[in-house]
Amino acid sequence: MLAPTVGHYQFVRDDGQPLDFQPGQFIQVHFAYADGTAAKRSYSLATIHEHAQAPGEAVEIAVSFVPGGAATALFEGLETGGHISASGPYGRFCLQPGDHNARYLLIATGTGVTPYRSMLPLLRRAIAERGVEVVLLQGARTPGELLYSEDFSAFAAANPGFRYLPCLSRELPVAPSAEVRSGYVQQQLGEIGPDPARDIAYLCGNPDMVDACVEALKSAGLGNAQIRREKYVSSK
Repeated sequence: MLAPTVGHYQFVRDDGQPLDFQPGQFIQVHFAYADGTAAKRSYSLATIHEHAQAPGEAVEIAVSFVPGGAATALFEGLETGGHISASGPYGRFCLQPGDHNARYLLIATGTGVTPYRSMLPLLRRAIAERGVEVVLLQGARTPGELLYSEDFSAFAAANPGFRYLPCLSRELPVAPSAEVRSGYVQQQLGEIGPDPARDIAYLCGNPDMVDACVEALKSAGLGNAQIRREKYVSSK
């Protein structure tokens, strides 16, 4: 478990083919409700993507457990070595090779932070080759709900161009670092100072947070092309 209500899962394709993807993409898991109706849920791939995936290499996802949820029942009942049905990868929530911005603002709550974990090698390259600055604002209620925080903290320590700001709305650590903020991620944007001349922003997570941040970013002057947000299709 990554957090009290979030599980970390690894999967390998069972047809002998690699499950390669672009950092930021997601897979869709297919299942059925109790009445047999087909459903699907989308999960960003959390694997730190440092090379092309080879056959037999696992990919990782983070799964939020919701009491009574159909997808939760699927994952809770999954044994080691068990199978799920999935498709993908999908999505364009990725770093674009034509970007010439000076800074990335990465904003997330909950499992919305998983695509940023997969992007870390590409961010390292952008920092080294283009001198890009990166700010990651990760929102959670408590320190125990900051998913993959060890990875982000270690990356920030090793890459001076990367700044990691955990934003905690209910409980702070006993001895918070200077980068920990109290409150919601959208409340920290003023400190970051979004700049339409420099920034491209990515947003993934709670819909209310995403909407609030989009409005704040637009008010700061960022255009639609500078604001990239992930939208999952849950079921049809």
